[in-house]
Amino acid sequence: MTEMQASNVSKERLAEAEKPAELAMKLHPYYRGKVQTALRCPVRSFDDFAIWYTPGVAAPCKAIVEEPDLVYEYTAKWNTVAVISDGTRVLGLGDIGPKAGLPVMEGKALLYKYLGGVDAVPIMLDTKDPNKIIDTVLMLQPSFGGVNLEDISQPKCFRILDTLRQRAEIPIWHDDQQGTAAVVLAGLINALKVVGKSLENARIAFIGTGAAGIACARLIFASGVDPANTIMVDITGTLGRHRSDIYQRRAEFVEQWRMCEVTNSQRIEGGIPEAMAGADAVIALSKPGPGTIRPEWVKLMAEDPIVFACANPTPEIWPWEAQEAGAAVVATGRSDFDNQVNNSLCFPGIFRGALDVRARTITDEMAITAANALADFAAKDGLNQQHILPRMDDWELFPRTAAAVAMKAIEQGIARFDVTYDVAYERASEIIQQSRAMTNMLQSEGFIPPAPSDDKE
Repeated sequence: MTEMQASNVSKERLAEAEKPAELAMKLHPYYRGKVQTALRCPVRSFDDFAIWYTPGVAAPCKAIVEEPDLVYEYTAKWNTVAVISDGTRVLGLGDIGPKAGLPVMEGKALLYKYLGGVDAVPIMLDTKDPNKIIDTVLMLQPSFGGVNLEDISQPKCFRILDTLRQRAEIPIWHDDQQGTAAVVLAGLINALKVVGKSLENARIAFIGTGAAGIACARLIFASGVDPANTIMVDITGTLGRHRSDIYQRRAEFVEQWRMCEVTNSQRIEGGIPEAMAGADAVIALSKPGPGTIRPEWVKLMAEDPIVFACANPTPEIWPWEAQEAGAAVVATGRSDFDNQVNNSLCFPGIFRGALDVRARTITDEMAITAANALADFAAKDGLNQQHILPRMDDWELFPRTAAAVAMKAIEQGIARFDVTYDVAYERASEIIQQSRAMTNMLQSEGFIPPAPSDDKE
């Protein structure tokens, strides 16, 4: 291929990569939102209002007073999740505020409903105070079966999650932390299989020490990777005991200093290229690129390197650049490239399983179980360089993940009731299929109008 031909190919790829943003600007104002309220019960006549509202509704209210857990039987709490954010760390956009973050939370609610059959309500909070966020979530929990924290900046996101997991009576999940970590772990498990390397002996460079990067490292370490054999890099450089700047602020940046203590046993100093040199895999959740990771740095890695460039909306390096530099397996966070490492593959199934057994929390062990379910599901169709994870259109992935997570919750003693794997799977399948069928019906009947034509006339 000539230099001119290569340039033309790159331009075509860039144009294709930019298309989702162009369509988003066209379709968001057309539909004016992604989710709406739909009735769950029938209205056969206006006489039914006396059942669903006053005076009939007083009877279930009184029953719940006597037995509070009946709220799960008499209301939609059993299947409703709040997606809560302050808009301080949105995608790759940073602190854009609660109003600008609302489209993302609506998108999250859409994914919950279509992929997991979960009714999700986007809630943006006009505060950056972690204590107010914690108090607000605790005050809201009577209405919800679980809470998905989203796009909250670090380091406060760690304290918010840890505090709420201790104090709340319903599952609290920070998808940027736990969800991203679970799907990254699943992808890493299979990518290492493709190149014939073991998880336990893998040398890994983590680029980015925000909520997602730290959470990925923690879950990967819990799965068998030796922290001493890894290196983390933040905006200043490699982490390690030499980082006096983090040490001096260790009371605030607790997780970052902990990583300084347990990673980088060789005490390598420098930046991204020094961390990547000799690494089997690089897991980047950092500054959107391209150019954050350079092709020449990929060439410094071990044989058959693995590159996870997961920044959104633009990966740290374009997949074709990493491949041309020698990467054996490349993954990004985008759905328009092969190997999408996106938490959308796991959070709908994880919450489906947690809700279906009324789990009191979502543990790291449940997240690892979900990661293994994802990896196993992808492996059943055979693994290769372009296929290390399932795609979101593999709908059966979600009930299988839900059932696996439900079983782990029961095993750990945090479920409010027991079911068998088969019952959990069938229940999750039924709910998810109903959700998809309802969406298809709304589309076919015109209640969700077709998208305007893409024709450029």
